[in-house]
Order: sequence, then C-alpha cells, then structure tokens
Amino acid sequence: MLKFYYHPLSPIARRVWLMLLEKQIPHQPIVVDLAARQQLEPDFLAISPFHHVPAIVDEDMRVIESIAIMDYLELRYPSPALTPNDPTAIAKMRVVQMITVNELMPNFIPIINAAHQPISAAVQQRLTTAWQFLENELQEQKYFGGLGVISPPENQINLGDIVAGATVPLFHRLGVSLTDYPRLDAWRQRIEARPAWQQTRPSEENFQRWQRWIQLQIKRQTK
Repeated sequence: MLKFYYHPLSPIARRVWLMLLEKQIPHQPIVVDLAARQQLEPDFLAISPFHHVPAIVDEDMRVIESIAIMDYLELRYPSPALTPNDPTAIAKMRVVQMITVNELMPNFIPIINAAHQPISAAVQQRLTTAWQFLENELQEQKYFGGLGVISPPENQINLGDIVAGATVPLFHRLGVSLTDYPRLDAWRQRIEARPAWQQTRPSEENFQRWQRWIQLQIKRQTK
C-alpha cells in the first residue's frame, strides 16, 4: 500500500492529502512530527533527504516535492481524472498552481507573523495582485476545474483547485479578507465544504498551536 508521509498541519502536505482523498487512493498515512524533529531522523532522511514533507513511497517508487507527487499520482491512479486533456485547460490549471506556489506561499510567513511585525506594502501589493488574478481567472465557473473545458460537470475540480484550495482558505483563516473578490470567496466556501476539505481541516486548538509554533520558528531565525 502507498505510504504517505506528512504533517496534518502542513499546507504543502495537505495538497497531497486532499488529492489522495479526492481520488480515493488507498494509502497508509504516516505522521512526521516536525516539532519533535522526526524529519531529521535517518529513516525519514533516507526517503526525503531535504527533510521536507510530504513524501510518498509507492511500492519501489519514492517521490518527494508536492507538485511532483501530484503529477505522479495523477498518472499512476488516473481515475477519477484531476487533470484535463485540452492544452488550454492544462495551461490554465498550471497557472493556478504556480500562482499559488510562487505568489501566495512566499507571503504566508508575513501574514502569520503580522501580530509581531506589520505587513509591508510590497507584500500587500503582491497578495492583492494574486487575489485579483484568481478572481478574474475563475470567470463564472464554480471551480478552476472548469476553465478551458467545454461543458464540465458542475462539481469538476482539478489539481489547480487542490493546490489553491490548500492555501487560499488558510490565508482566510489567518484573517485575510476576500470580500473584495466575491467569485474567489464563493469558490473558497464551496471548496471548503467538500468532504476531503472537511476531513483535513485542523481543529481550532491545533491551528492555534501550529500558529504559535511557526511564530516561534520565525523568532528563532531572526535572533
């Protein structure tokens, strides 16, 4: 059975977790306790030498890095499909993924640390640009999975929805308002209502504990 190494509060690991649940891929979840520094233990380093989660081991195949894992899972377990066939739709899906990875995630730390250090104008502008881009990209579709696809099913999601869906709701939960982006906010509410998102949503207690842990790491790095 496929082994999935993750931490339940990692938004990057959550991408793969959501995909495993959406595709209903049988797997053995293995929690790597980051606070206890299990990611630095020899057994895990043999799987993920850069000591990052997530990682998977599928029979003799080891894959690290979330986007690579998702691509592997999509080809290895093709049904239900979470990647379109049309070149335009594939490009739009990839853009949503990369905007999330390159424009949203680098600005995650300033948001979580906002109580201790004001968010800079540059970070605000970068986030505003990303929110507006995603708002415009959605058009009138319920999910990013409908972009570039002719007559998609109403509940069609793709890997763009999963990557963005592991990140955008996190910003919202940290206090970032999306009221100026009504289509994106409606998408957020829709995606969070899906069973996979409900199953992987951290409790408020765990979420607060995770925030404090991240803030502690920031404090240690800035000393």
